[in-house]
Formats: sequence, C-alpha cells, structure tokens
Amino acid sequence: MAKKVLRSNLELNGIAPNLLLKDIEVTAPFLFKGELNLEGKDREFLKKLSFYKKNLNSLKYINLSEYFYICMAAHWATAGTFVPTNVDNQIREGLWKHKEILGHIEKMARITIDSWLWNYEEVTNRKSFNVSTGQVLSTHEGTWLSVAIGAYNALVKNKKTELAHEMSQIILAEIDKEEKILLKLRESRDHINFLRTTALMAHNFGDLDRVIDQWDMPQDDPFRERIYKLGHQVNKNYSPILVYAGQVNKAFLSVENHRHMSMRQAKCLRKSYKFLIPVGPFMDSWGKVLGESKDLTMSEKGEIVVCLFEGYKRQDLAFGYARAFRGLINSLPEGLDSLVQDIAFDVVSDIRKSHFFKLSEIPEEEFLDGYTKKLEDFECPLTGFKF
Repeated sequence: MAKKVLRSNLELNGIAPNLLLKDIEVTAPFLFKGELNLEGKDREFLKKLSFYKKNLNSLKYINLSEYFYICMAAHWATAGTFVPTNVDNQIREGLWKHKEILGHIEKMARITIDSWLWNYEEVTNRKSFNVSTGQVLSTHEGTWLSVAIGAYNALVKNKKTELAHEMSQIILAEIDKEEKILLKLRESRDHINFLRTTALMAHNFGDLDRVIDQWDMPQDDPFRERIYKLGHQVNKNYSPILVYAGQVNKAFLSVENHRHMSMRQAKCLRKSYKFLIPVGPFMDSWGKVLGESKDLTMSEKGEIVVCLFEGYKRQDLAFGYARAFRGLINSLPEGLDSLVQDIAFDVVSDIRKSHFFKLSEIPEEEFLDGYTKKLEDFECPLTGFKF
C-alpha cells in the first residue's frame, strides 16, 4: 500500500483522514444531521468528527496522536452500524508501531484511557441492560479492550512501565465490570438481558483474545494468563460464570449475531441511529420501530422486509430476522398486505409460504418464554454451571 504524507509531514499507511470522514458519512449520515446529543465531555469524540466534517482542510495538518483520535472516534461512531469503518488494525496495532510513536505514545495512551468512558449509547443498539443498576454493556467495550491491550503492549515495548500498569488496571476493571453484570443479571433472574449480555461478552473477550494473539504476547506472561480466553477456559481469578456465558452464547446466540450482510443492502436503515440493529434474536421492538417510523417510506419498508427474508434464507437457524419482520408488519395497518405494492408478487408469495413466516407468527411473549426455559434448562458442559 502506498504511503500517504500529509502537509504536517505525517506519514500514513492507513486511510487518509478526509476519506475516513467520507466513509463515516456513507455508513452513518445521521451523525452529521443534528440527530445526536453532542454535549458533554463523554461525547466529545462525536463533536470532533462534526468539526472535521465542516473543516476538512484542517485534516491535512494533524499529527499522529490526532489521527489516532480521529480513527478511534470513527470506529466508536460506526461500530454499531451495518458497515463499520475499517480502522481496527490501525488503532489496535498499526499506529502503535508508527515510526513517530515515541513522541505520541503517552498522548495516545491517555486517549485510550479516556475512551473507556465515551458515551456510545446513541451510536449502537447492540446493548444489554442491568435494570437494577442502570448499567449498559455493548460491543464497544470489546473495541475498547482490543485497543487497550494493543496500547498496553506498545507501552511495555517502549518501557513506559507506569502507564502500562495503569492501562492494565483499567483492562482488569472492564473485565470485572462484565463479570459483575453477568452475576447481577443471574441473581435478579433477568433471563433475556443475561442472554443479550452473553453475546456481547463473547464478542468483547473475543476481540481481546485476537489482539493478544496479534501482538504475540508470550504464553507465560502473567498478565496474558490472567485475561486470555476468559469465555473459553476456567480462570482462577474469575467466576465460572464467564465460561458459562461463553457456552450459553455458543448454544443459543452465536448464529444470530454476525455481520448482517443482507441488511447492508437497505441503505434507508442508515438514516437514523434508531434504525441500528440490536442483539439478535430479540428484534421484535426494532421491527416495530421500523414499521412505525415516519422517516421510512412504504417502499423502503418493503425493501427492509425483502432484506430480512433474504438474510433468513442465508442463515435459517437464526430467528432474529423473523422477529424483526413480525414487529414491522404488525405495526402496519394491514400487515404484509400493506406492502404488496412495494414487494414483488413472487417474493410476497414465497414469504407467506415460508418457515420464516411461521416463525413470525409466534407471539413475542411466547418466543421470549421459550428462551427463558432454554436458559433455565441449560447446563454448561465445561463447568456444570446453571442459571
């Protein structure tokens, strides 16, 4: 890949910052249309993107740490969208190995630490909730862990011992937070939010493991031993609930939470953060939002239905798309008949005759009760742990 040199003399191997802003606008146009709350220190990353969107010429004069910040902001802003910006490897590894890193590593580490508390709630629907504490968890914590462990390795490599220790303690705090959420949800018998959380935790610890491997952390590194494969192997430092959650996700939810390639075709879903996809298979409410939205035309709702059906045909062991379909058509005056002018006749016919349609006829309460019972009956094959 040809190197890019900005007017500030910053040399880049990754995407040029002006092109990155254009990518953000394509995948999340709502970021720049006044829909989001940009106030508060924890939302400054969103305000920064808006500033550069209006001042593209300023991007020519940024330094390494500012480019890192922009990449971080871009990924936080789009990680919950259908087409996230492709800067993962830059913020996890590439920029930490830049030839100018020694002049910027402490600032980049501070940005990473600050980002742990960035407010992502309006830029993702892939969330679970601890109702008793108001705590929210998403896949953004996985993104954070993946950047933080990259930062930790870079700090160790460059002999920034104190800052490396500080980073390690916050990584441990994030893991502790996720463990406590799972324990609390089990204690409060919140089956559905527990299930959502297992999918998010599996993603988050998976991100952490991948970057540990990416940096080739030694097998006998004490910190690696403490935080590696937490969703797969019993670890003396943590409750077996982490391995249990990993097995629950594998048994019930892993097939549901993928890249949603079929939904990328419905570009109308990029109009609002409210249209971002939630944790599957619990998608009835999302479908209802889409069906009731006045920002979507009937033609666009028909396009979404076709994408849901096509997605199900690719992944027919997953139920989330059928649930979203139910929520959408049940919010229309005449159900699926409301869309017969907007969907090809043969597709409507195929939908009506499909198992997808039969799944959508199951009432939401019955559907959720089924998952509650499955969770109650499930015993972890690795630990014997039960809900």
